[in-house]
Amino acid sequence: MGPRRRQVRALSLLRYAAVLAGAVVMLFPFLWTVITSITPEGSLAGGPTLVVENPTLAAYRTLLDTLPMWRIVVNSLWVAIASTLLQLITGSMAAYGFARLPFRGKNVVFALYLATLMVPMQVLVVPLFIEMKALNLQDTYMALLAPSIASAFGVFLLRQAVESVPKELDEAATLDGAGHLRIFVTIIVPLIRPALATVAVFAFMGSWNSFLWPLVVIRSPEFMTLPLGLATLQGQFTTEWDVVMAGSVFSILPIAVVYLLAQRHIIAGVAHTGIK
Repeated sequence: MGPRRRQVRALSLLRYAAVLAGAVVMLFPFLWTVITSITPEGSLAGGPTLVVENPTLAAYRTLLDTLPMWRIVVNSLWVAIASTLLQLITGSMAAYGFARLPFRGKNVVFALYLATLMVPMQVLVVPLFIEMKALNLQDTYMALLAPSIASAFGVFLLRQAVESVPKELDEAATLDGAGHLRIFVTIIVPLIRPALATVAVFAFMGSWNSFLWPLVVIRSPEFMTLPLGLATLQGQFTTEWDVVMAGSVFSILPIAVVYLLAQRHIIAGVAHTGIK
C-alpha cells in the first residue's frame, strides 16, 4: 500500500469516526430518556447513566393512570395529520400559482409572504387569540388548526420544487387541452413528491411539538394535546422524572417513525429544491 493510499484510508477512517461520534452525541439524549423511563423512581440528580438495575414499566402504568394518555395522543395525531394535509394542499397550490401563473406584483407578494417567516409566534399569539374569541372558536379543534392551515416555509420550498419542473411539460399538456387544475394534479404534484414529503415531515413535527398556542387557546382536558399533557406532569416542588420521561417516549416515537419512513424523500426533496 502506497503512502497516498494509506493517507486516503486514514482520512476515510477519520470521517467515519467523526460521523459515529456525532451520531452517538445525537442519540444519547433519546437513549437516556428511554433508560430513565424504565428506571425505578428515576431521578436526574445522579446524572446520565446507561446501566439500569431492576428495570420496570411502572412509570408507564403511572402515566396511563394519571392522564387520559390515549385520548391525548389521539388529539395530537388528529391535529398533526389534519394540519399537515392542509399545509400540503394550500402550500402546493400557492407554490404553483407563484411559479406558473403570471400576475402583477407576483414577486412583491411573494417577498411579503416570505417576510412573515421573520415574525415570531409569540408576537402573533394575542391577535390570533382575539380572532379566535371573536369567532367563538376558542377551546375547539378548529382553534388548534387555524394558525397552521398555511405555511410560508412550505410555500417557499414547494415553489422551488415547482420551478425545477420543466415548463415544456406544461406547454405540452396545454396543447392537449389540459387546464391549470389538470396540469397541477397530473404533472406537477407527482414530480414534486420528494418536496411534499419534506414539507409533510416539517409540518407534522411543528404541529406535534406545538406547546404555546395550545396552552393559550385550550382549556378543556378533552382537547389537550401531548405537550400540554406532559407539562402537567411537572409539579411545583417535586417531579417524578421517570413518568415525565415515559411521556417523552410517547412524544418521540411518532416523530421518529415519520422521519424514518420519509427519510429518503426528505434528502431527495432538499437536494431537488437546491437548498443545501
